[in-house]
Amino acid sequence: MRQVLLIVDIQSTFSPPEWLVDGARAFSARIPTVASVELHDEQVTPFDKQLGWHPAAEDESLVEADKVFIKHGYGPTVETIAYIKQLGVERVLVCGMQTETCVLAAGFALFDAGLSPTLVTDLTVGSSLDRSGKLGIELWTHHFRQVTTRAEVIAELGA
Repeated sequence: MRQVLLIVDIQSTFSPPEWLVDGARAFSARIPTVASVELHDEQVTPFDKQLGWHPAAEDESLVEADKVFIKHGYGPTVETIAYIKQLGVERVLVCGMQTETCVLAAGFALFDAGLSPTLVTDLTVGSSLDRSGKLGIELWTHHFRQVTTRAEVIAELGA
């Protein structure tokens, strides 16, 4: 199966746990990978005005990827979706930070673009509301149905 891994916002701003960074690094070494990094630009997304908080203005992905896209809000950019579409993949594996917000937003954008988003449940962390990610996993399952684990994908790869 042709697939790509989309790593959502595993960056210093969101203080990812080391197990997530290590797990995503090991997984990304086995599969084509795209990553997003969320940066603050108040003119684009008014985080500070509306939430009194904002991500860093400068940051980088803590996981190596074939292509990294900068975004200024919850969802992936049009360019990110276009890039993934042109890869001609059958499935987009999604992992990363803030399962019930940014990761879920990526799922909606991928779904709306006609792609098949699949959440890698053991490579995601929720926001401060629910660090376990359980709420986000339940929302993902409700909306997109497709979830998997790193071990299941590795088994599918035959390694």
